[in-house]
Amino acid sequence: MTRIRRKGVAIVESEKGILVVAGRGKVFALPGGGANGKETRKKAAIRELREETGLKTKHAKYVFSYKGRKWKDYKGKYVRNHAKVFLIKIYGHLRPRKEVKYVAWYNPNSKVRISRSTRGLIEKYLKTK
Repeated sequence: MTRIRRKGVAIVESEKGILVVAGRGKVFALPGGGANGKETRKKAAIRELREETGLKTKHAKYVFSYKGRKWKDYKGKYVRNHAKVFLIKIYGHLRPRKEVKYVAWYNPNSKVRISRSTRGLIEKYLKTK
C-alpha cells in the first residue's frame, strides 16, 4: 500500500533565476514540504519557505499540481507526493535555516545541480508562463 503525502512547493523567481535549496549533499530542490494535519498545501508551501529560507510571503498564486513517483521512506514503506506548486512573491532576508545548508538561484545556464524531479517541475513552470 502506498501512503499519499500532501505537499506544498514554492517557486520564487527573480532576475537571478529560481530559488532552490539544498542540504549537505548539495543536490538542490525547490523549497517546500509536507502539509501538517489539516494544513492546506498553500500554507505548507508558505511555512516551509519561511522555515527553510527565512523569507516571508507577500502573495502566493497556485500554478499547477503534480503526482510524484513512488519512493521508500526510512521505514521501507512506499510514499507518493501529491503536491501543489505555488508562485510566491517574497520579502525579507534570504538565509538558510533548519535542514537547508545552501541556497542558490537556478537558471538554464547555471551550474547548480538540481534533482531530476526539480528539473521537471521547473520546466513545467516555465512552459506555463
